[in-house]
Amino acid sequence: MRRPVLRSGQMSVWMTTLGLWFHTNPYRYSSRTPDGTPVPPVPDLLSDLARGALSAAARHAPELDPWVENYRADAVLINYYPPGARMGMHRDDTELSDAPVVSFSIGAAAIFRIATVDGRTRPWRDIPLESGDALIFGGPARLAFHGVPRLIADTTPDNCGLTEGRINITIRQVTA
Repeated sequence: MRRPVLRSGQMSVWMTTLGLWFHTNPYRYSSRTPDGTPVPPVPDLLSDLARGALSAAARHAPELDPWVENYRADAVLINYYPPGARMGMHRDDTELSDAPVVSFSIGAAAIFRIATVDGRTRPWRDIPLESGDALIFGGPARLAFHGVPRLIADTTPDNCGLTEGRINITIRQVTA
């Protein structure tokens, strides 16, 4: 894992990817890491997990239904948030696909902030995400600005495999 450097500085979050590497300067995906190493493939387990989450979510949001059978996990971003880490407001607009983003949380609870597609400022909604939660955003919310302004201290479950911090696994279909 590495801490990417953005135009605004070095991220406090550690990141690695599977399937396609997410480069941060400039933003793009490729089949190789910055040092030229081939990126490991997306495990079938994660593809199946994403489709299962989409299927469950489609029961409440019918606009997700077309993606249940056709979703292809091209890239998995794995982010580790140590205590005190955060992720600024951004939107996932590097992908060529408008497929939903599927995200899983492990470890400390965090505040997930989602704004609008028009900007990263208010109005926004803060949603607490706990270990084991799945979050899917698609349809009109697919290009909404979002971020993680903070972790919630002392919320790491004893049985999650972490002693502190949070892991977020974000699964994306990059290509159309």
